[in-house]
Amino acid sequence: MGRAVAQLTVFALLLASAATLPSKDDWDIYSFHINSTVTSRYATTVITSRVANRMNESKEIEFHVQIPKNAFISKFIMFIDGKAYDGVVKTKEQAQQQYTQAVSRGQSAGIVSSVGRTMEQFKTSVTVAAHKKVTFELTYEELLKRTLGKYELQIHARPMQPVKDFKVDVFIHEKTGISFIDVKGELSTNALANAITRTHTDKQAWVYFYPTEDQQKTCSNCGEHGLNGDLIIAYEVNRDSGIGEIKTSDGYFVHHFAPSNLVRIPKNVVFVIDQSGSMSGKKIQQTRTALVHILNDLVEDDFFGLITFDHDILHWKRELVRATSDNLQRAKSYARNIQSRGSTDINAAVLEGTRLLNAHTREGSASILILLTDGDPTSGETNPDNIQSNVRQAIAGKFPLYCLGFGFDVNFEFLEKMSLQNSGEARRIYEDSDADLQLKGFYEEVAVPLLTEVTMIYLGGTNLTQTNFSHYYNGSEIVVAGEITDNNIETFTPQVVAISKNRRVKFSNTSSLTVTETMPGGLLQRVWAYLTVKQLLEKELLLSGSERQEVKKEALELSLKYSFVTPLTSMVVTKPQGESTDVLHKPKEGETPNDRHSGLNIVAQSIPYLPGAVGAKIAGPQGYPDLSVSIGLSDDFDYDAVDDYAGRSIGFSGRQLQQKRQKGLVRQDFGATMFDTEALLPTPPDVFSSIHDRASMPSTDLVPRPTFVPFSHRFLIKTETQSPSLCFDVSGAVLVKLLHRPSRELYVNGELDDVTNGGFQKIVIHLKTDLHIEFNGQGGIQVQKGQRVMHHTGQDLLTVGSATIIRRINEIDFAAEDIRIVFLIHFKDGKRFYWPVLRQRPSADDIEGILALKPAVYEEVQQNSVTKVKIEDQEFLATSSTAFDYSVASPVSVSCWLVSADAALQRSLNDFLVAKM
Repeated sequence: MGRAVAQLTVFALLLASAATLPSKDDWDIYSFHINSTVTSRYATTVITSRVANRMNESKEIEFHVQIPKNAFISKFIMFIDGKAYDGVVKTKEQAQQQYTQAVSRGQSAGIVSSVGRTMEQFKTSVTVAAHKKVTFELTYEELLKRTLGKYELQIHARPMQPVKDFKVDVFIHEKTGISFIDVKGELSTNALANAITRTHTDKQAWVYFYPTEDQQKTCSNCGEHGLNGDLIIAYEVNRDSGIGEIKTSDGYFVHHFAPSNLVRIPKNVVFVIDQSGSMSGKKIQQTRTALVHILNDLVEDDFFGLITFDHDILHWKRELVRATSDNLQRAKSYARNIQSRGSTDINAAVLEGTRLLNAHTREGSASILILLTDGDPTSGETNPDNIQSNVRQAIAGKFPLYCLGFGFDVNFEFLEKMSLQNSGEARRIYEDSDADLQLKGFYEEVAVPLLTEVTMIYLGGTNLTQTNFSHYYNGSEIVVAGEITDNNIETFTPQVVAISKNRRVKFSNTSSLTVTETMPGGLLQRVWAYLTVKQLLEKELLLSGSERQEVKKEALELSLKYSFVTPLTSMVVTKPQGESTDVLHKPKEGETPNDRHSGLNIVAQSIPYLPGAVGAKIAGPQGYPDLSVSIGLSDDFDYDAVDDYAGRSIGFSGRQLQQKRQKGLVRQDFGATMFDTEALLPTPPDVFSSIHDRASMPSTDLVPRPTFVPFSHRFLIKTETQSPSLCFDVSGAVLVKLLHRPSRELYVNGELDDVTNGGFQKIVIHLKTDLHIEFNGQGGIQVQKGQRVMHHTGQDLLTVGSATIIRRINEIDFAAEDIRIVFLIHFKDGKRFYWPVLRQRPSADDIEGILALKPAVYEEVQQNSVTKVKIEDQEFLATSSTAFDYSVASPVSVSCWLVSADAALQRSLNDFLVAKM
């Protein structure tokens, strides 16, 4: 028979939804409860979902929820036929071993996790017999953070169907009294507002959210699939101007310090703003908007400075100036005209900002340095360790450094470490329509310093969490926990010493707000453990060698003792015998998955149809859809085609598939044999808006099957404007000329892999006549200098001749003279591949190859229903499509105009291929 394959491109977001949509005829969530108890700002939330299999056969049933990123999961349990199956927190190594063993037994084990802006996901599934029920119960804990004068408890609800018995119950108990409580979020608006009941007494508050099935379809993001949104409970407690609230119980204490009625401290603030080429477009526009708003908030006794940088340092003024209306007006005019260009010299920029603050010492003021950047250092000093050392020495503990990382093409760990070394923090600014509000929101948190050099002292206390803080800001809170020596409350004496404007102040009166009581479930001890683990994880980032290992060991032991799922532990989800094993892993901020089953799980892959197969798009509702591919197998299905191509997508061979079908292991649907397939890669949710639900369409409406084509790779040529990029396909595992510079005898070539829309499985660099560097598919680096061959495996800087190589977790950094290329490491279908990014372009225009291409310039031409792009007076047919942008650490899917390779390159594709590496 002739072979025919059709392609279906499927994008799916596993962020807060189920892989397939439940229905009343399939399985039914008949009860969904979220119960949250907040005691002294520590929230314990339990999500309970009860599901019934209404079918006459066994079904796989999913439990999929979102929880706040700041929370630790501490318990998970499933109840099936009266038997409990507990999730067990283990070390990552133990969990990985169990996961690997499950894979080796042929089970579809998966590590499940996700990172979003404020939420993470938990997902697991279990097979339930016909007409049986399962109960899922997940518990997570978090210490609510006071921001801008209030605490916020965020609850996300998306059960994926209207639920007859849906309830959210929140109970808040604060001994010092609750001054106000408010309910907001998407689930509190319009008709849903009537489903909320709020009760508030002096020290307690209750919030009930009991929407009917009809109401569950009425919110802005809701529909026939029920609720989809957040319920946010905001509240504040009563305060005085003293030492704050200190609770003691069972030998532990927790101290909440946020005094009121303090005098505002004038500040000296320097903004260091990245204006390099990568900030072009919307990012630089939003930065300008945010800066203007921030400058409006400065008051006249503040002094400020404004530095922009690319490969050069640009000053608005070379010294700090008072925030007078005249100076602010001039500064806003400067901010509105910031233009993007050039490379990124973070080292020189931050040091110059530090110099400005050091040169402006003012008694009774507080200094703050704020860096905004969207990329790695690419000019001047580019070694992260050297930059961190330089900055730390220059600041010398005199003021905090806050680093804002714009987007995901940034080494967030580098910024986080640099901030923590200088008493600040790092914050990711998400590339979204509200990025300017994110920037302004962060500034508001640090806009009003009230105390500096805060020292928390506890006589008779031990095993304390952090006790020294550079600044205390209006609307925030300092929380310290620890043990009371010998549980002797009589000898326990807390005290706070700080600087308020130009005088030293002491807080020591504990009579009014020190409360001793027995807390439920050893609550204060869990608060202490929660804070300690969080701070040890930060401390680990700052240390190295044996010191780092000791801190990591201590954090791991506490995580295991209190059953916290942290970046050092994983929860193994046990199931009935014979089923797959799930492992819940909590990633670090900005972590890139190193396994196709881990990290932010997104279905995003071109899946070919097979001969004798039909398929359907299965999409979720608008917002965060979940999709999969179902392929129906007719009787004349060509199983060999699976081995030829599609086996790379579905994960097993044609003969294995045939055996599965013969054994009845492949489910029936659309009147034909069906199976599901999905591949996992990170992509943001906004690219899925054009996807529609076609799960119910009959097989007669399915896409036809064109002729089989080999696998291909899609390349992007970006524009300097907001216009979509151009994209083109390259078929086969060809050898590509990445960058050639004959004048310097530099030649960089790459071999494409055999995964559809993957990347380069091998990179070879030739420099001069005697230096050859190779990056292979296993992540190894081989360097040949003359007759000497060495293998580089560590993360130390390697210098060979005029070339330097830095190997990091998810990238390899190569530099030679005035050229710098970063090879990002990604994974797809379980395979590692490289994607090169030219981070520093030589000033002389003497390079060629894919990396030497200039930004695309074109015009769109509409002719009836046909779209063309006009490039240099030539018109080419174009198709609206998408492609993965692998030039960023976490790949995103972007819109593009798909044209032929020759059209996009404006010359023959063969000019960009080489005969040998």
